[in-house]
Amino acid sequence: MDRSTSQATHRADAKQPGTAQLRTLCVDVGGSHVKAAIVGQDSTELTDQVRVVTPLGGAPSVLVETIAALAAPLGGFDRVSVGFPGAVRDGLILTAPNLGGAEWHGFRLVEKLSARLGRPVRLANDATVQGLGAISGRGLECTITLGTGMGFALFSNGEPAPHLELGQHIARNKRSYDHYVGEAALKVDGAGKWNKHVQKVIEALRVLVNFDMLYIGGGNTKRIGFDLPADVHLVSNETGITGGIRLWDGVPGQLDA
Repeated sequence: MDRSTSQATHRADAKQPGTAQLRTLCVDVGGSHVKAAIVGQDSTELTDQVRVVTPLGGAPSVLVETIAALAAPLGGFDRVSVGFPGAVRDGLILTAPNLGGAEWHGFRLVEKLSARLGRPVRLANDATVQGLGAISGRGLECTITLGTGMGFALFSNGEPAPHLELGQHIARNKRSYDHYVGEAALKVDGAGKWNKHVQKVIEALRVLVNFDMLYIGGGNTKRIGFDLPADVHLVSNETGITGGIRLWDGVPGQLDA
């Protein structure tokens, strides 16, 4: 682990007199980096974020150890939330298209990580977690993330819809959305063409979803160079961390171990 990115500057615990604030280790697993921070019940980050390069192609157990190493300098925590770039269900990984191969299918990430850290764990798709940190909770809202691939999540009055791996769906000319607006497309096609692709994705989602509001997050939002419609907002990457606290607010389908 790069020592320059593994050290955290601890902030005040922000506890109120006579109360003990729950501390949640929130982890954002991305195709390029794994990030983590301790988050308070009011969604305030109580520590600086730490991050390391994602261990691509390794066994799932390597990710568990990576998260444990990230958590070590952050201090104590009561529970864990994880956003994962793939389809997840009942604490299991179903797909991990940008991380590795078939060994991920059926991996019990919640169970293994809870045993390693000694704390209860909740798990959701990373775009869902980011959306939970950004949405207003009113109407039909949609989140996409622009990073290694394209994440997608849909919410109705604040409740996550069943997850769709839209990034794996064909966008154009046999290219999936991951390959149409992901990191590789940005590098190969250039920023100008990539921006046109992003505009086309927004309009395709408008027809497909009829969203009231679309939120766009992820590391490549800084490369967007066109004016966004009034119903499309960019959101900070912080929401990929702070949204993890919402997994403990009774979001359906999120199991703890």
